[in-house]
Amino acid sequence: MAVSIIIKTLNEQARIAAAIESALAALGTVPGEVIIADSGSTDDTIAIASRYPVVIAQLVAPARPSCGIGPQLGFQHSRGDYLCLIDGDMQLDQDFLAAAIRELESDPKLAGVTGHVEEMQVSSLEFARRVQRGGAEFRVGSIDRMNGGGLYRRSAIADAGYLTDRNLHGHEEFELGIRLRSRGWQLRRIDRRFVRHFGHTINSYRLLLRRWTSKYLQGTGEVLRAALGRPYFIQVLRELPELRLWAAVYLLWALCLLLIVALPNKAAALLLVVALFAGLVAIVSRRKGSVRMGLYTVVAWFFHAAALPIGFFRARLQPDAPIESRIVGSA
Repeated sequence: MAVSIIIKTLNEQARIAAAIESALAALGTVPGEVIIADSGSTDDTIAIASRYPVVIAQLVAPARPSCGIGPQLGFQHSRGDYLCLIDGDMQLDQDFLAAAIRELESDPKLAGVTGHVEEMQVSSLEFARRVQRGGAEFRVGSIDRMNGGGLYRRSAIADAGYLTDRNLHGHEEFELGIRLRSRGWQLRRIDRRFVRHFGHTINSYRLLLRRWTSKYLQGTGEVLRAALGRPYFIQVLRELPELRLWAAVYLLWALCLLLIVALPNKAAALLLVVALFAGLVAIVSRRKGSVRMGLYTVVAWFFHAAALPIGFFRARLQPDAPIESRIVGSA
């Protein structure tokens, strides 16, 4: 079997039909299968998916949802020589698979190929900020990770040990990319669309709170913990520039605490703390082009920095151990 398209889902009833239909359409000229890797949806995701000729694998206790567990669950039940990862709120471009397979077949050192993720919902400050800052999601050519998914060579994944680390609530594509590259494999983005992404439309601050409660923001700390003792640990430190930013946040917090503790006039100390925060927001707002974006960016920094140590000290399970699951339906 050529391609296993793995669609990660958790309560995606609004988008899952379109995601599945796009995947089936993409298999029109390429043999393969569609696997729904569901992390325990409680809405109508499974009922809707059951209408289509797909394999549905769902987590069961004691397995718990995470960003890393969904792809690995799909991989566990897949048969394809190539593995295409998309989310349940994405629509796969119909011509991407054939182009990506040609790219992989032309270069035996390539572990994965992706394309552009077209963001369809940019009203949220989070997705607008992502588009604004560019970065790994937009570079063409050699890349260090395949954010948003893409097409992987199964033999490369086997060489790296497993697809994604079930312990990670974020940074799973980065962690996979660095494991592959440490084994001599390469990743590439071609200049064509991979998927359309219909992201969250909820208020950006509510999304930030949801990502806190879902442990998504703990991903940076978790990936640091996963790399401890590995030969690529120093490389992880170099390739996560946000670590320097979070360190600056910790220094700011330490300064604010010092002011509150050391100054006898607590009202004056609090005013200084507020002034520091307002000054930081003003600087970031100027760079971002608006106070609204500047304030959100600073608040997001604080949330990420607070989540890092929590993620780092979380207990870990063996990442390549079989995931507790059941087959709900099959093609």
